[in-house]
Amino acid sequence: MKDSLKEGKLEREELLRIYESKGALLKGHFLLSSGRHSDQYLQSALVLQYPDVAERLGRSLAEKFRSEQIDAVVGPAMGGIIVAHETARALGVRALFTERVDGEVTLQRGFSLSEGERVMICEDVVTTGKSVKEVIALLESLKVHIVGVGFLVDRSNGETVFGYPSRALLTLNVTSYDPANCPLCRDNVPYVKPGSRKEVR
Repeated sequence: MKDSLKEGKLEREELLRIYESKGALLKGHFLLSSGRHSDQYLQSALVLQYPDVAERLGRSLAEKFRSEQIDAVVGPAMGGIIVAHETARALGVRALFTERVDGEVTLQRGFSLSEGERVMICEDVVTTGKSVKEVIALLESLKVHIVGVGFLVDRSNGETVFGYPSRALLTLNVTSYDPANCPLCRDNVPYVKPGSRKEVR
């Protein structure tokens, strides 16, 4: 790993090599959290399980927002928890995460944000951005100031828009399919839901 990563500067090729070297760039037939299907999946947990790597990635992401005077970093459970924590560590601020309760995204465990606080949102991988958009809706209801959204990997190749500044360490153009038009489904290739590794069809 190059010294540039230790300094908080990360090139696209470096992060891609990290995912590949940790076995985190998976190929197969996957049901994504968005409900879409894909033949590739980035399992960030396999990268973030290494604290030294997670710290370096958080530092690199923090550098993209260093001038924003951030008060707190928020990530959606589960994927955004470690990313938010390590980014907050690099910024010297507190880290919070949202949880889904009865289908609604909310802050639990005594977490709270005050009106006007400057908040950054962090996520590991973005495809449709559904989880991030739910966090944005929550934070807007709390009347905090959202300074931007940072994520490790943008699978949408920049097509997902949040209405706030968005910065990724790695941008990829990974194809995903509506289940009704999935060629892997047409070929009767069983799919799995990443994380559980259980076949669901």
